[in-house]
Amino acid sequence: MRNLKEKGLIPHYFVILHYLKGDMVTFKHISIVILLLAGCILPLPGNSIRANTKAASNDFIVVIDAGHGDHDAGALGQFTNEKSINLGVARKLGKMLSARKGFKVVYTRTSDRFVTLQGRCDIANKAGGDLFVSIHTNSLDKKSPKRTTIKGASVYTLGLKRSDENLAVAMRENSVMKLENDYSTTYAGFDPTSSESYIIFELSQNKHMEQSISAAHKVQRELVKAGRADRGVRQANFWVLFKTAMPSMLVELDFISNPTVEKYLASEKGQTELAAAICRGICAYRGNTGATDTDSFEDLGTLSYDDEEENAEPKIEKAQKTPATPTRKTPAKKESAATSKSPVYKIQFLVSDRKLPANSKKFKGLSPVEYYQENGTYKYTFGRYNSQTEAAPDLRTVKKLFKDAFVITTDGKNRIKQQ
Repeated sequence: MRNLKEKGLIPHYFVILHYLKGDMVTFKHISIVILLLAGCILPLPGNSIRANTKAASNDFIVVIDAGHGDHDAGALGQFTNEKSINLGVARKLGKMLSARKGFKVVYTRTSDRFVTLQGRCDIANKAGGDLFVSIHTNSLDKKSPKRTTIKGASVYTLGLKRSDENLAVAMRENSVMKLENDYSTTYAGFDPTSSESYIIFELSQNKHMEQSISAAHKVQRELVKAGRADRGVRQANFWVLFKTAMPSMLVELDFISNPTVEKYLASEKGQTELAAAICRGICAYRGNTGATDTDSFEDLGTLSYDDEEENAEPKIEKAQKTPATPTRKTPAKKESAATSKSPVYKIQFLVSDRKLPANSKKFKGLSPVEYYQENGTYKYTFGRYNSQTEAAPDLRTVKKLFKDAFVITTDGKNRIKQQ
């Protein structure tokens, strides 16, 4: 008993005794006890040492998990399904994050294929991820009177708080494991449809819980800003959160069972806005971890589709001197004397997921501006300079409008990545 106490296993020990005391022991009980004993002897996922596969660089690795796939369609709507929505948002999110400096994206799937729950966890752990984001679409049972009217986004983390509603969601998502061959062996007798099996989650002392909740709140806040009804940050026991050794969350975008919401979820507009919201939340979380950012994404995905700017064809203007009386005080424009073989330095101040007209309000009076395309995004720049030193005075002024502005090196048009 003293050894158990010294190892911090007393709670596990008594839970096992309490669980078996006075009960008729069945095969199901034995399976669960094996899982509990494994928790006593072996480190649980949240306490395990993350695989030493972290990239040599300081890249922030985000593992993006598009839920379901192939023969596992997930929740069904009137004309589409969950697996397609999840994948669409996941790929857009990955594209947005990859466009940002300092981010590395790892996908569990990028096409319509089936990946086991444990397989998703293995991919994340092998990558040495800094954050795991599983993307799903919610639904209500056909018998529910609120099935076609309910709406809203929610973000789940692994936790001890339980409710019938949260347990039902976890059971639905975890039941995917039953589609796998010999799932009872892979998951050591865990039955996703039995509430008794979920006792193993209550024993998990997940060291990433606080970070997971922090990230979840930031993503949820951005989803609400993007127009989703707020169903809050919740805790439930999902296998993919239980077995990933990093801060993790599961995002339920909205309800496919609501016909109006389904149309939004299936649309290019909806998926782009949702991906952009999650992207902003992840970036806000990353900023709190002490990492640094250089690209300004403050306008990513925030343009209104009703805005007159959407149909306006943007124009790439050649560098010229700034008018004497700009709408807003604009840094003095420098003409570059660089030759075609010399690098041209520019001030990058904004990144958008779509082209903006030359007179866009998003530029806050800066004019003229140029842009270059990279990884499907439009990156906007101001000025042309022979050196970073020459650009420095204007950079200080631009930073008053765009705090994350920075100087890039270009060949006159596209950015030259520094080695």
